Amino acid sequence: MARLSETWRDSTGVKMAASCCGVKKQKLNNSMPAICCNGSAVHPNHYKNGYTVASADMCYFCFDVLHSHLYNYDPPKSPSFTNDPYPLFVTWKIGRDRRLRGCIGTFSAMNLHSGLREYAVTSAMKDSRFNPITKEEFPKLHCSVSILTHFEEATDYLDWEVGIHGIRIEFVNEKGHKKTATYLPEVAIEQGWDRLQTIDSLLRKGGYKGLISTEVRKNVHLTRYRSEKVTVSYSDYVSQKQNSHA
Repeated sequence: MARLSETWRDSTGVKMAASCCGVKKQKLNNSMPAICCNGSAVHPNHYKNGYTVASADMCYFCFDVLHSHLYNYDPPKSPSFTNDPYPLFVTWKIGRDRRLRGCIGTFSAMNLHSGLREYAVTSAMKDSRFNPITKEEFPKLHCSVSILTHFEEATDYLDWEVGIHGIRIEFVNEKGHKKTATYLPEVAIEQGWDRLQTIDSLLRKGGYKGLISTEVRKNVHLTRYRSEKVTVSYSDYVSQKQNSHA
């Protein structure tokens, strides 16, 4: 497994949590618009001796954590699902069109109970692209949890498969600063991008402003990974709460 840093740093050296998407819109070399983290849920992949790590209970737990945070209630008790350490992302979307409201995670393997507690709130309240999620928005939310697995160093920038791998790139921008950026596995396939378009989009997301040439792409250091993703809606969450108290 590739050794990955716990957090990324911005151009000023300040530690930052990893975001699964970049700016709300960007332009590729062919002027295609990039829309972050929109689209349908991805069926979980099976890893670790054949069983699936991600579960709907993880999303229910994130709803509990955010509800407690919004209303200043005591934090929910520890959940019953596994507490094994994994890199993870929590994504919040809103409304029928499932518009992105926050997506932040970490490439450091965190115990799932504490990791989901942290990133359920961080992704909802501290994604710099959006205002914090409000109480009024809570009943309109959808929550996704992505568990990241199978990290591998790629041989080059094309050594990965669309719809199978998430990718994390490291590169040096036109000013000589080291930058990083990532897309979860579903992003490229939802946008209809091939590998080259995805790399170019990710370079722009990471802040590369110069001409993207073949030489620039060849100097990208790419780590590929896989992801299990599960998504539940607020109505699913309410139904689960009612059933658990029946």
